[in-house]
Amino acid sequence: MVGQSVGQSVGQAVGQPAGQARGKVTIDVEECKGCGLCVASCPPECLELGPELNAYGAHPAHYTGRDCTGCGICFYCCPEPGAITVYRIKARAKGKAQAPAREGEHAPAL
Repeated sequence: MVGQSVGQSVGQAVGQPAGQARGKVTIDVEECKGCGLCVASCPPECLELGPELNAYGAHPAHYTGRDCTGCGICFYCCPEPGAITVYRIKARAKGKAQAPAREGEHAPAL
């Protein structure tokens, strides 16, 4: 585990290649206070503070578009209700022939 980021070790621990997202995060930039708690708490480090300013005059967090595990830690750490929504991508059943998941098909939100 030496020399690996936390995101790589989390993905490999469950048998998924690093970089294959199992979740998706949406952030309401007008609700985000830019405190950075979600960024600091994200195990796969898939959130970052953006360069743009929101209505609060803060740099809101945004999802980089990769590596999300759908754990929801960012959601639970966020002090602003409704600023973060975490979706878990539906897992495909192993051993069954199944049509590929359609774009945007997600499991229920946390």
